[in-house]
Amino acid sequence: MENKNNNINEVTEEQDLGEQMRIRREKLAMLQERGDDPFAKTKFVRDAYSQDILDNFESFDTKTVSIAGRIMSKRVMGKASFAHILDSKGKIQIYVKLDNLGADSYADFKKLDIGDIIGVTGFVFMTHKGEVSVTATAITLLSKSLLPLPEKWHGLKDNDLRYRQRYVDLIVNPEVKEKFMVRAKIIRAIRELLDSKGFVEVETPILNTIVGGANARPFITHHNTLDIDMYMRIAPELYLKRLIVGGFDKVYEIGRMFRNEGMDIKHNPEFTMMELYSAFDDYHDMMDITEEIFTAALTATGKGNKISYQGVEIDLTTPWERLTMLQAINKYVGVDYDKMSAEEAKKVAEEKGVELGDKTSWGEIVYETFDQLVESQLIQPVFICDYPVEVSPLTKRSNEDPRMTYRFEFFMFAREMGNAYSELNDPIDQKARFMRQVALRDKGDDEAQMMDEDYVNALEYGLAPTGGLGIGIDRMVMLLTDSSSIRDVLLFPTMKPIKK
Repeated sequence: MENKNNNINEVTEEQDLGEQMRIRREKLAMLQERGDDPFAKTKFVRDAYSQDILDNFESFDTKTVSIAGRIMSKRVMGKASFAHILDSKGKIQIYVKLDNLGADSYADFKKLDIGDIIGVTGFVFMTHKGEVSVTATAITLLSKSLLPLPEKWHGLKDNDLRYRQRYVDLIVNPEVKEKFMVRAKIIRAIRELLDSKGFVEVETPILNTIVGGANARPFITHHNTLDIDMYMRIAPELYLKRLIVGGFDKVYEIGRMFRNEGMDIKHNPEFTMMELYSAFDDYHDMMDITEEIFTAALTATGKGNKISYQGVEIDLTTPWERLTMLQAINKYVGVDYDKMSAEEAKKVAEEKGVELGDKTSWGEIVYETFDQLVESQLIQPVFICDYPVEVSPLTKRSNEDPRMTYRFEFFMFAREMGNAYSELNDPIDQKARFMRQVALRDKGDDEAQMMDEDYVNALEYGLAPTGGLGIGIDRMVMLLTDSSSIRDVLLFPTMKPIKK
C-alpha cells in the first residue's frame, strides 16, 4: 500500500525549487495537450463553505455540496486518499476514493500538487476519527499552482518576505487573514456608529494644489495637462471644513493619506485616517466621540475593555484620563512652565535635557518638553489637552489662556493615536497663522503648511463653531490586534524594491 504525504510524482523538500517548477509546468503542459487546460476554466458553482459545514454538521450530514479551495495537504494511500482544501472561511478535509471517482479521475487527483485550486462535489460525512469531511464524487482542477508553497512558512523569521509576498502569507498563515478581517470589522463599526449619529460620509480630493491640513512633507507629482505640480494629500481637513461652511452639519471621511517621511514600526508613507467634523460641537465633544468609537470597535471585535498589547495591559474603560499639556509636564517631569517666561522655560528645559535646536518661543519649549520627556510615559489612555498656538495652526485659541489652543491628542502605549480641535473659525487669525507657517517654510521647514487663500475665503463666509477629530486607523488596528508593526496591519506595506 502506498503511504506518501503527496502523490508518487510529488517532489521532496530537498529538491531544487527550479526542479519543482519544471515538474509542475510539465504537468500543466500535459493537461493542455489533452485539452484540459485549467486556466481555461471560467467558473465553478459552489454552494457551501468549509466553516459553515464544520459549524453546522448536523444540517449538512449526508448532503451533497460543492466546495472550492486550495489544496493544503495530501495523503495518497492506494485506492483512497485524503486532502485538505482551504477556502475563504477555513479548511476542510476531503476524502477521495477510487471507486467514487473512477480510475482516470483518481489518477488525475494523484497528480495534483499542493497549492492547486480545485472544485469538489461530494457528500458530507464524519470519519471514524471524528473529523467532518466531504467524500468527493467529482473533482475539477480550476487553477494550477506553478510555484510550491513554502514548507515551513510558520517558522520563517523573514518578515520582509512575508510583507513582499502577502499573498503567500495569507495562504499559509490563517491568523494573518484573521487580522485583516478584524480590521474590516473595526472600520465597519466606525462607519455604523458615525452613520447612526447623523454623519455623512464624503470623499475629498487626493491630488491637491496646496499642502495643508497637517504639518508633513508631501509627495509631489506633476499634472501634464495643466502643467502644474500637485501634492498627494497629507490630510483631508481643509476640504471637510469647507463642507461645514457649505451647510453640512456632520461629515466624515475614511481614506488614504500620503506623507513623504520616515518609515518605522509606527509609520508608513501611505496610511488610513478617519477624520470627522461636527458643527456646533467643541473638542470636549470630540473626546466623547473618541471614546464611543473605541467602545464600538471593541464590541465589534468581541473584546472587553481590558486588552493586552505587547504584554502590557491597556484599560480602555471610559472615561479616560484628561490632562492639559502643562499638567502632564508637571506630573511626569516635575516642571511648571505656566508662570515662566520663554527665557526661564528655555533654561529649565535644557537643564532637563530637552533638545530645542532653534525653538525659542514659550509654546515651542512647552511642546518639545512634552514630546521628548512625557509622551514615552503615557501607557494608559489619556487625552492631552490645550496645545500651544505655535504647533496648532488650525485650532481655536483658548479664551482662558491665549498662549494655548482648544486641541487634544490622545495617547496609548506611548503613541499618539489621534488628534482633535475646536476648529479655528476666525479668518483673520487663520490667515495670520498661515503667514507664520509660510515664514517657517521659507526658512526651510518643508513640513510647514502653505498659504491657502481659498480656505481663508471660505472662513470669511462663516464657519460655525466646529469640533474636528482625526484617528489613525492603522495604529488603532495595531492596538486591537496586538500587532507590533504597522506593516502587520497593512495588506501591502511600502517596501524598498529588491535590486536585480
